[in-house]
Parts: sequence; C-alpha cells; structure tokens
Amino acid sequence: MTGDKSKERMMRGRIGAYVLHSRYDSRELTKAARAAFESKFEREVDPDGVLLLEERLRRAEMARKAHYARLALKSAQARRKQSDRRKTPQASDDTTVTRADSQSVTS
Repeated sequence: MTGDKSKERMMRGRIGAYVLHSRYDSRELTKAARAAFESKFEREVDPDGVLLLEERLRRAEMARKAHYARLALKSAQARRKQSDRRKTPQASDDTTVTRADSQSVTS
C-alpha cells in the first residue's frame, strides 16, 4: 500500500508542477533562487565587499565555473565506479543464472 500512496503523491506533485508552470513563467518563479545562488559566489570571493564590482564578478564567474567543474568530475567518477561494478564478475564462482524460459543453469 505504501508504494501506491507514494506513487499517487508523486503524480499529484507532478500535476501541481505542470499547473504552476502553465500559469507562470518558470524563469520568474526561480528568479530569487537563482540570484541567491549567484550571489553566493560573489560572497565567497569577496566576503568583505572590498573588490571593484567588475573584479568581484570576474572572480565569482571563475568560482562558479570551478564549482560546476567539481560537480562534473564527481559525476564522471561516479559513472566510472558504477561502470566498473557492472564489469567486475561476482566474487563467487558458483553462480546460478535464471533464464527467461525458467531454466536454471549453474556455472
């Protein structure tokens, strides 16, 4: 039952999101959040607010690029790790494989 309720809750959320985005501009809905996210990088590179605006923006852009490069690196590492797990054979030599035609084969 919990799975059914969870799926229904997910569907209700999806419907709500579709209705919201049909009524309002998505960019306007997230404008404040995007501004706060961008200003985080400005505060990171110039916590005391002493740099000229142009320099602060340049450094903030580099900090943002570094942030996304770190995310890309972590993503690539995770994909590689997942791929390696799929390629690595199981530890046990005596594995049972069940085929679609319901025959079991022990190798």
